[in-house]
Amino acid sequence: MAKKDAPPRWDRKMQQRLARGEAAALGELYDRFASLVHGLAHTVLGDERAADRITRDVFAHVWEHPDTYDPRQGPLRSWVATLTHRLAVQRLRDTETAALVRAGQGSTEELERKVRHASVAARADYIVQSMPVPLRAALELAYFQRRDYRQTATDLGVTEDEARRRLRLGLQLLSTAHDAGAAPGAPPGYGGAV
Repeated sequence: MAKKDAPPRWDRKMQQRLARGEAAALGELYDRFASLVHGLAHTVLGDERAADRITRDVFAHVWEHPDTYDPRQGPLRSWVATLTHRLAVQRLRDTETAALVRAGQGSTEELERKVRHASVAARADYIVQSMPVPLRAALELAYFQRRDYRQTATDLGVTEDEARRRLRLGLQLLSTAHDAGAAPGAPPGYGGAV
């Protein structure tokens, strides 16, 4: 039985393979996390081209600096998401600051409000994508298809009590997107700096 705080085996092995310079490892990592990286970057930046650039930058950083991931700090998925978020927010700040300077207007408070909003949106997206499928399915039915808990229960083939439980738990997880105690907008589960 593995120790509770032992990092997942895949994460450790992937880091070792990347550190050895195995191109196949980078391809495997890309296949597994590219949609997560691109989705988070797009959520923060709202721009397809900028999200593409961030995606390239994230995987370039992982390739060039695999040693910056510490498996004891959390899952590789969370580290990659945190790195993505950090690079996307920096790009948003740089872009918005340049636009404010060109326009000769705006304020740092407005810029920080935009950054906070983008961070919360990215964190919420990460949380939803990381949820167990039963919780995510219940939330998607309730909020995207506007089903009440009874209809959600019927659609999922579960009891009404189970549908309410899934919705409540999913909303509780989602409410952590606004948690001011974590690093601003950082995905849950990874406390280490990148």
